[in-house]
Amino acid sequence: MSNRIDNLLAQWLETKDQLQWVLATIISTEGSSYRKAGAMMMINGAGQYFGLLSGGCLESDIMRQARRCWDDGLNRIVKYDMREEEDLAWQLGIGCGGMVEILLQPVCASNRYLHLEALYQQLQNNLAAGYQQNINTTTANNQLIIDPTALTQLTLGKQGEGEHCCFNQIIKPAPRLAVFGGGVDARPVVAIAAELGWRVILCDSRMAYAREGYFKGAELVCRQAFKELESAPWLTTLDAALVLTHNIKLDGEALNVLQNSPVNYVGLLGPLHRTERVMQSASLSPHMLNFKLANPVGLRLGGELPESIALSMLAEVHAFLEQADAMSISQVLV
Repeated sequence: MSNRIDNLLAQWLETKDQLQWVLATIISTEGSSYRKAGAMMMINGAGQYFGLLSGGCLESDIMRQARRCWDDGLNRIVKYDMREEEDLAWQLGIGCGGMVEILLQPVCASNRYLHLEALYQQLQNNLAAGYQQNINTTTANNQLIIDPTALTQLTLGKQGEGEHCCFNQIIKPAPRLAVFGGGVDARPVVAIAAELGWRVILCDSRMAYAREGYFKGAELVCRQAFKELESAPWLTTLDAALVLTHNIKLDGEALNVLQNSPVNYVGLLGPLHRTERVMQSASLSPHMLNFKLANPVGLRLGGELPESIALSMLAEVHAFLEQADAMSISQVLV
């Protein structure tokens, strides 16, 4: 299961009144840490937790601290500092070498469930939301910010001092990816994207393709002709698309459909000389496109298996969506 907040909230909603729950949020870090400020985890009284705030080394102690929140119904702030030898982090054997500060908040009817129900609904509607958490050891009083103007004015991170200190972040919905082409090579694409927590729409009208049993990670499987998709509601919410029908005419039809959508990134499988034929089929030219076309799509990761190719394509999409440079973090490559 993905560690995205909407997936964590889905797990919480199933038993929100049957079990005690705590929301754990990283509110600050210094130095090296596995997750950064804003990362969240849901913990329940049955000893389960959903999401990760570390590589697994902190979670057992966070669980212990969460139980203290249920005892008094108040917030709790815990800090793990691998820079200090006397800190608990050393005893736990954490190797990141940095500091992590975590806010624990009980989630219950008396504090309006921290507005997590409304947050989940906002994300399900494919809308971003601002989330403000009060950083103190009193009763939680979080706020949800959905007004577009207020969102643009929200100052992120820790703000204020003392009892008026809070942590602000903007939580975005899961990326929505359309995959045009339901062949065998699309299976790992959908599977990996779903594991990332992305919402995937698979499109292919051919009878032998896009069989739902092979694409269980897809949110929706469309068996309509591509030309019939121009009025599909999900088309207006796309973040990225991959075109891999292995058919020049169908690839062209997919590009025409995407040309009338707000999508910013489209990856097209195949070499450049094939792309020229796809463009001709669609009566398009590169300068006419309303989106950035990645072709041939993917990063140079090596490997020839469909899974390797899928990873290559999705890695490029991921870098584009996160506005990252896709360069190696390490200083030495094999």
